[in-house]
Amino acid sequence: MRNRTLKNLLAPSLLTLAMFAGATQAAAPLRPPQGYFAPIEKVKTGDSSKGCDAMPTPYTGSLQFRSKYEGSDKARSTLNVQSEKAFRDTTADITKMERGTSKRVMQYMRDGRPEQLECTLNWLTAWAKSDALMSKDFNHTGKSMRKWALGSMASSYIRLKFSDSHPLANHQQESQLIEAWFSKMADQVVSDWDNLPLEKTNNHSYWAAWSVMATSVATNRRDLFDWAVKEYKVGVNQVDADGYLPNELKRQQRALAYHNYALPPLAMIASFAQINGVDLRQENNGALKRLGDRVLAGVNDPDEFEEKNGKEQDMTDLKVDSKFAWLEPFCTLYTCSPDVLEKKHEMQPFKTFRLGGDLTKVYDPANEKGKGS
Repeated sequence: MRNRTLKNLLAPSLLTLAMFAGATQAAAPLRPPQGYFAPIEKVKTGDSSKGCDAMPTPYTGSLQFRSKYEGSDKARSTLNVQSEKAFRDTTADITKMERGTSKRVMQYMRDGRPEQLECTLNWLTAWAKSDALMSKDFNHTGKSMRKWALGSMASSYIRLKFSDSHPLANHQQESQLIEAWFSKMADQVVSDWDNLPLEKTNNHSYWAAWSVMATSVATNRRDLFDWAVKEYKVGVNQVDADGYLPNELKRQQRALAYHNYALPPLAMIASFAQINGVDLRQENNGALKRLGDRVLAGVNDPDEFEEKNGKEQDMTDLKVDSKFAWLEPFCTLYTCSPDVLEKKHEMQPFKTFRLGGDLTKVYDPANEKGKGS
């Protein structure tokens, strides 16, 4: 009798503890993969010749931009040189902001010069105060630029926020402004790209989801994290049994290049999700692995893609090492074969501003060769 009474008394307490533990786990702060916690390599003083470039003017105008494929058919695969130049000219300040933020953060994490940090935070704060990139007047190219820029900046910023050197400790006000702007922009990106019909869901949606995933970690917003995971699942559930993405096969001679271009955001989302307790590796029977393997096979033998869609493949982009930066997170998610690892090591370090800088330092620091940033 006494034992039964004791059990009855303990039961609510154990239940309460279990509920509390579950709530605590659910509320655990979002975090990036371990490599983002790396401290500043060394602190240099003196030479400040690598100070701050002129800040790009905060872009507050309409996000109506010409497409580099203007005039192309629905395959969107033929470059229009004239419209591409117009696009590059009108988006120059945005791209300078993306590249500059990534470059300065990489330099600061390497050298620890205070002026590099000040420069980065000054740029980001000025754009945040201007409410840059938030125009509701946009076309497809404009909303694409918005999500690319957010992904670039947020993923670079994560290096500062989570570093064990705590570079933002004395910059709380700037951090709050920047994170509030990122958060607001991510809400707009969600609005821009949410619930598209499947026939219009392609690499752009994956890159949008990556920008939102990076922002979710930068701002500790679980709702953004959940949306990125949802979009990831939509993306990898488009991968067929042979590892092809139907909407990227439509890109004719650029189909292989666009399959490769779809991989960086998907691999990064899966990596960030995994460290936060959500394992996406087996979604759609290991679709991400299937897609990666298909692309690597296609690089070795492009005829596979030509046989699939009838077009000889344009290999220009696939000769650029940084286009394979997805191999860094991918080879931590899955066991890469010795020949893939050898190929990865030959191409390292992988530096790409759209993923926040030097991914080799984050995922495979032992093989970082220390080439210039």
